[in-house]
Amino acid sequence: MRSVVSSSAPAVRVLFVCLGNICRSPTAEGVFRRLVLDAGLSDRIQSCSAGTHAYHVGEGADPRSARAAKRRGYDLSSHRARRVAVSDLDEFDYILAMDRENLAYLKTLESQAGPNKRAQVSAMLSFAPAVRYDEVPDPYARGDEGFEIVLDMLESACEGLLEDIRSRRLRATDR
Repeated sequence: MRSVVSSSAPAVRVLFVCLGNICRSPTAEGVFRRLVLDAGLSDRIQSCSAGTHAYHVGEGADPRSARAAKRRGYDLSSHRARRVAVSDLDEFDYILAMDRENLAYLKTLESQAGPNKRAQVSAMLSFAPAVRYDEVPDPYARGDEGFEIVLDMLESACEGLLEDIRSRRLRATDR
């Protein structure tokens, strides 16, 4: 028998974080958004991205990220960069850092969060055990190939993240 999903259950909210919020985190958000849509869970899971620095606030995704994503069917055209805030720790269930520097920054923010903090702050690649790295590399170091490598890692991690949410968060609200 199929379970009936509670329509009043709050959405699971996910925030992807990188340095400038124009390459890795918007790419992760685009990949994840598509997986959620394909799974029919858009009403149950929401996602966004942000940067630890305010270098590119208001800008769209890096053109190389957008092109690489588009080749695989992900749309980053609506992305606008923003900076992560302490309040995000109260508003999101998962906050995922692309690298160790981002994770350290988020842990500092975590120490400033109030008692309503609900976010699980972790490394993005913790959801991709088959990937042999612990952080998503800066794609600029390897040119166009770097953006493809990042996409490979993020696809794997986003699939793992979705499975984690399904097994740990969504089943808990099913009746």
